[in-house]
Amino acid sequence: MTLFIKAKFSKLGALVALALSSACIPAIANDLPEHQTSNPWYSDAQSQLMQKLNTNNNFKAKNVILFVGDGMGISTLTAARILQGQQNNMLGEENNLSFEVFPHSALVKTYNVDAQTPDSAGTMTAMVAGLKTDVGVIGVDEDIERGDCSTLQGNEVTTALELAEIKGMSTGIISTARITHATPAATYAKSPDRNWEDVSDMPEDAVTAGCTDIADQLINFERNLESRFTGVDVDGIEVAFGGGRRHFLPRDEAFNSPDAASSTEGDRTDGRDLTAEWQEKYPQGAYIFDAAGFDSVDAASTERVFGLFNESHMQYEADRENDIAGEPSLTQLTEKAIDILDNNNKGFFLMVESGRIDHGHHAGSAYNALTDTIEFSNAVQKAMDMTNDEDTLILVTADHGHVFTIAGYPKRGNPILGKVVGVNSEDAATDANGLPYTTLGYTNGRGMMDLGSETNADVAYGMDINAGRIDLTLVDTNASGFHQEALVPLTSETHSGEDISLHASGPGAQLVQGTVEQNMVFHVIDQALNLTGSN
Repeated sequence: MTLFIKAKFSKLGALVALALSSACIPAIANDLPEHQTSNPWYSDAQSQLMQKLNTNNNFKAKNVILFVGDGMGISTLTAARILQGQQNNMLGEENNLSFEVFPHSALVKTYNVDAQTPDSAGTMTAMVAGLKTDVGVIGVDEDIERGDCSTLQGNEVTTALELAEIKGMSTGIISTARITHATPAATYAKSPDRNWEDVSDMPEDAVTAGCTDIADQLINFERNLESRFTGVDVDGIEVAFGGGRRHFLPRDEAFNSPDAASSTEGDRTDGRDLTAEWQEKYPQGAYIFDAAGFDSVDAASTERVFGLFNESHMQYEADRENDIAGEPSLTQLTEKAIDILDNNNKGFFLMVESGRIDHGHHAGSAYNALTDTIEFSNAVQKAMDMTNDEDTLILVTADHGHVFTIAGYPKRGNPILGKVVGVNSEDAATDANGLPYTTLGYTNGRGMMDLGSETNADVAYGMDINAGRIDLTLVDTNASGFHQEALVPLTSETHSGEDISLHASGPGAQLVQGTVEQNMVFHVIDQALNLTGSN
């Protein structure tokens, strides 16, 4: 005890001494050189500091919006901010994406329980359920055996979206990927395998054992949640926007949507039309599948809406105008969702995923990954404009990164998609073999593709793998169809294992700091909304 008291007073004495010494420091701000204080770098930093000093210090929120840029690692953020800046006639490096000016941020460790480099199923389950789990499983803990239906029961976990429903809040899910894909599915489904998107994807023994596919779980979310908690009465998810119609329709061309791209759009082998089942369950809701249907939804009077805008994933942002029946942008989806969800005076929880950032990287296309990241930033800005940081916590993060690099020594303002041109030079830099190289590249993947003005990165999967160094002298690397070189030849570029970032604004945002485990995201949400009643 004596040692403790001495230590305590020793610390107090040090603080007093620090305060006294600080008081003796003369105020010299007015004596700094004018060229220093008038420098825009200096004044901008001062302005940013003052903004942080005025940050909202409330801890409790009415609403939470969780934005997830799938595959949006640190290098993706850097390259996207530069590209956006250059598109706006800036040098680029000084630009910020909308959420990069949030007052609080942290680094997030992304590993899964069983994997150093993670996948989206395990990482998203961590973010919405508060614990880490294995690769490839949805809404369950690490005691599950992937692909084994018999291990499901007793290992299910409860998510922030489910808890928000129980609390009487409105809830929404948005993804530019299939709505049954790993990230959105982790908010509402429990599955031993992320690939069980519809019954045709499941082994017969799993179906016989009573496991249900992810699409089925979305349609029956309300019933499933109520069955797990005695006395709970919820009204179901109010907004679900994404792709993936094929998992909700039977394998019968008679059920094709008007804008079907395949001769038989549906994949289900059980003959069920889950879109019809949803409409029967929610007769006051609106099921939509194209831009016209989306535009017709009146947010003020709509009780709930289910939008499936593509057979598989939605289009890349750069390729969206080529959609058969038209697709809303991620910004438009976000705006409509907030307009509907904020009709509930108890508040709302909304998850928004930009799923195709990840897909652009897997295909080796920095252009598609970065333009989708910029649209993601636009969607975050829309959410900021539509909400109040006094009552709405906005979290922006990724689930993992990619083996995507920014390298060489390009000069300031060099086109981020271009070849490296050094400081005080007009000519492209060359490697030891005399070949030019680009600033952006991949450690592994399909390799260089010169597809001209193509805006759909997935075209690369129909081309031969072309990894290794290529002579880029006559190649326009700034073109939308250029895919960067890759070192290790693989059929698809891979995730990476480094930390990603978490940005926060609004009540409870001040808890986002330092380097944290990924499952901490759930606990920040819980603290803000008191979903579990523990704070």
